[in-house]
Amino acid sequence: MCGRFAQYSSRDEYFDALGLKPDEITFDPEPIGRFNVAPGTKVLLLNEQEDVLRLDPVFWGYGPEWWDKQPLINARGETAASGRMFKPLWNHGRAIVPADAWFEWKKEDDKKQPFCIYHKDNQPLFFAAIGKQPYGEDHGKEGFVIVTSASNRGMVDIHDRRPLVLSPDAVREWLSPETTPSRAEEIAHDAALPEKAFIWHPVSRKVGNIHHQGRELIEPVREGQD
Repeated sequence: MCGRFAQYSSRDEYFDALGLKPDEITFDPEPIGRFNVAPGTKVLLLNEQEDVLRLDPVFWGYGPEWWDKQPLINARGETAASGRMFKPLWNHGRAIVPADAWFEWKKEDDKKQPFCIYHKDNQPLFFAAIGKQPYGEDHGKEGFVIVTSASNRGMVDIHDRRPLVLSPDAVREWLSPETTPSRAEEIAHDAALPEKAFIWHPVSRKVGNIHHQGRELIEPVREGQD
């Protein structure tokens, strides 16, 4: 799953990684600076509307009126395209969360040790997301969810699910309204970065508290250290 992530680079860095030109989207060199993004907050979400790329603050979570539980924050990539809850979002609400890392917790000696997971070359990450269109409007708790996939190899030792991270060259097709739902399924399967693209290290348990927001949250610590 993905319950916390970091979105701290500048918009320029995310857009440069996608090869976007200045006239395609407004650039802003100021760092976003969020080292502990939590569900229930608004997150900058890259999306396409009427052939225009946009970056809108959108509520992280999805709970339609008939849903009587806490808003969901993730959708399984294996079933999102066909399930009752997420099929409309998959068809008409695909988006991207630009990020730098995400956090997962591993249970060790009756305690949970958080790990920071990031690209081995420190490249920006692009999480596949789906949500309620049109973005930029307030839909209450009908915001967006991050699409997840199964973890394999060494990463499964930390958590069995992870965000579906798309390669930069697949982002525009994923976002395009011209992309069919079935083609989006192919992109999710074929353009996801493999586990070998990532590395990880233990971080402070302070990341579990939303009130902690500093850069120190992504710095490595010894396992078991607070």
